[in-house]
Amino acid sequence: MNAPILEIRGLTRRFGGVVALDGLDLSVRRGSVTALIGPNGAGKSTAFQCISGVIRPDAGRVTFDGADITGARPDRITRAGLVRSFQIARGIPRLTVLENLLLYGPAQPGESVGLAMLNAAAARRREEELRARAVAIAARLNLSRVLDNQAAALSGGQKKLMEIGRALMAEPKLLLLDEPVAGVNPTLSAEIAGHIAHLRDEGMAVLVVEHHMDFVASLCDPVVVMAEGRFLTQGSFAEVAEDPRVQEAYMGRRAHA
Repeated sequence: MNAPILEIRGLTRRFGGVVALDGLDLSVRRGSVTALIGPNGAGKSTAFQCISGVIRPDAGRVTFDGADITGARPDRITRAGLVRSFQIARGIPRLTVLENLLLYGPAQPGESVGLAMLNAAAARRREEELRARAVAIAARLNLSRVLDNQAAALSGGQKKLMEIGRALMAEPKLLLLDEPVAGVNPTLSAEIAGHIAHLRDEGMAVLVVEHHMDFVASLCDPVVVMAEGRFLTQGSFAEVAEDPRVQEAYMGRRAHA
């Protein structure tokens, strides 16, 4: 369980004259919730985009579950089991919660007209399997009572939960969560933390970018700190919070010489 499922070595990405990632090294263990924190402009979002295939790095390597996925297309990375959520929930507003979840179900023969016509029974069986999975995920995330509601009618917190549910429908081995409790009240933030902890306890790996330090402190170990596109340090939340380099780079306090 301690073997890394994700390894990043020397990841570099420039945008014109701006160096967003400057040789980033990072690893995520199986069965862990790893936080990636740092000040604004540290490169966290760019790292997520390179890992998930949204943009290609200029240099470096991303290895997931033993395979080199550097520069692979996002759909191939998702099918391999590395799935990300987004800070702004991207559900389709006019579809119900159930329909939004079903969209993320993998291996749907009904998506191909030819396959659906040639093997309609198999397509129906897969649809039933995915529907059952969607209903179970909704129940797990306390979304059962809004399962038939349009996504547009959900509260901000419910949309965050639906975003996690959509990611779970893709059957991930590793979840990348982008600010899962941003704009969420403390009660729902604690509920989301509980859901993530249960996923970790079941063996799933999670890499989370989050600015709410109470959430990070209560859930994440290790905590990786970035600054200026580079790895700065990692450890428990208490360890990194006491590190003078972190206080200078992240908390705005200068370390004593």
